[in-house]
Amino acid sequence: MGPDGAVNIVYRNQIQQAADPAAARASFIEEYKNKFANPFKAAELGFIDEVIHPRVLRQRLGHALDFLSTKRDDTPRRKHGNIPL
Repeated sequence: MGPDGAVNIVYRNQIQQAADPAAARASFIEEYKNKFANPFKAAELGFIDEVIHPRVLRQRLGHALDFLSTKRDDTPRRKHGNIPL
């Protein structure tokens, strides 16, 4: 759910009771975005491992692809045959 919908639900009573509902809603949306709708809060809570900034994304992807370029996925040999009994 985006910040607009969440603010409509969470702060419904405060928005209705405000003298200027549009301004109150806008301030609640800005507060919600700063507090919850950012990747740093998710990283702080442990939902994601790391926040990669856009300026280093290409470099990190390149290193990851270089690292995986020599990976070989070998399947183990069969231990038992598949003889119908």
